[in-house]
Amino acid sequence: MRISTVRDATRRLASFVALCLLAALAVTAGDVPGAFAADGTLRQITGFGSNPGNLQMYEYAPAGLPAGAPLVVALHGCTQSADDYYADSGWAKYADLWRFAVVLPQTTTANNLMSCFSWFDPAKDARGVGEAASVAQMTGYALRQYGGDPHRVYVTGLSAGGGMAADLLADYPDVFAGGAIDSGLPAQCAASLTAAYGCQSGDQGLTPAQWGDKVRRSDPGHAGPWPRVAIWQGTADYTVRPVNATELRDQWTDVWGIGQTPSGTVSLPGGTTASVYADGSGRPAVEVYSVAGLGHGLAVHPGSAADACGAVGAYFLDAICSTYYTGLFWGLDGGAVPHR
Repeated sequence: MRISTVRDATRRLASFVALCLLAALAVTAGDVPGAFAADGTLRQITGFGSNPGNLQMYEYAPAGLPAGAPLVVALHGCTQSADDYYADSGWAKYADLWRFAVVLPQTTTANNLMSCFSWFDPAKDARGVGEAASVAQMTGYALRQYGGDPHRVYVTGLSAGGGMAADLLADYPDVFAGGAIDSGLPAQCAASLTAAYGCQSGDQGLTPAQWGDKVRRSDPGHAGPWPRVAIWQGTADYTVRPVNATELRDQWTDVWGIGQTPSGTVSLPGGTTASVYADGSGRPAVEVYSVAGLGHGLAVHPGSAADACGAVGAYFLDAICSTYYTGLFWGLDGGAVPHR
């Protein structure tokens, strides 16, 4: 056999091996941290961890996302999906504008008949177990994947997703620098489905210190710093009653060691009043956004303006772009918050 023929055969074999390796990588890339570059599409990720909560992980990151970018974890409400939240909440718009990644956990009817996150089940909503642990695993995976800033990780959610977001803030104050609870419940409000209905509909009669203790007991070894928390609530919400916003305010102001009297109030679009509770340095630690006449859902306001976002649909209600103001509260825009 000629030397040239041997060389050609060697090249063909090398090319074949390389193609096989590329094909294998294409099949398994979703399971390998860092295998996917940010490309501006929503994708499902598998292999992010042991996943004790049986959740699905979806993520969105704008193309060319730089290292050290923030990360937002956004949890959908009951009967919704990660795709619904991606399409209608406005988080993708601001991820593109302000340059951060978004993780969208998804639960299914296999976990809950209404596809609700189990914010009321101690076996699923506590540190190190169940759905809470699955979300924590997704968060860690995404940070490694994109080289994100571990000091700028935030969690938000609507309704049952808001209840789970509150639990996650209590369970993992070492992970989340801030949170936003939209039409949601106080952290660890309920320990059963029956108790969950009571939390949704009425005053639990607890003092701020008792609410704060529920947070402090969720991660007993943690003594601070604490997440900065935005609370969004419609005054006409008859599914999760407005008293929950008051209880959330009591809970997180107590954790911060500040009073329940606002340091200032601001009028915003959509009949919204923002009450600001500042820490000892004068920086907002807790904010409560009360939206006049809003029912149960995430406040959105479609449009092309900088402060407009989202799409109107089931549990996405036209009033004000809550995502925009939440992002400002967390400092995702990289500048001063205009309404402080």
